[in-house]
Amino acid sequence: MQKKKYNISVEATLEVIGGKWKCVILCHLTHGKKRTSELKRLMPNITQKMLTQQLRELEEDGVINRIIYQQIPPKVEYELSEYGWTLQSILDSLCAWGEKHIAKVYGDTTTVLEESILNDHLKD
Repeated sequence: MQKKKYNISVEATLEVIGGKWKCVILCHLTHGKKRTSELKRLMPNITQKMLTQQLRELEEDGVINRIIYQQIPPKVEYELSEYGWTLQSILDSLCAWGEKHIAKVYGDTTTVLEESILNDHLKD
């Protein structure tokens, strides 16, 4: 691997989990293994091409595992790797800040957030 220079360590973090979709994928994987089709259903605005690309990049960075089941038809699932689970506190903090931001800008989070297992705690 070529040595790289970072101005600040957050650059290294964003290199791995930055962008519109990677954190969303990782948040969904904190709730268990998912097939590509499940992730696509949970994230209807992502294209199949982008989902595949993001999953490959996360796998290359060692943050998720791709599990291939030798069966017909073939089955592939994704899960957080042990290394990926070290991101959980960051993901939780991002979600908490996002909820506060939505409340500040829109008032009621339930009118802005889609129904999702990731948002179930807001109903309480």
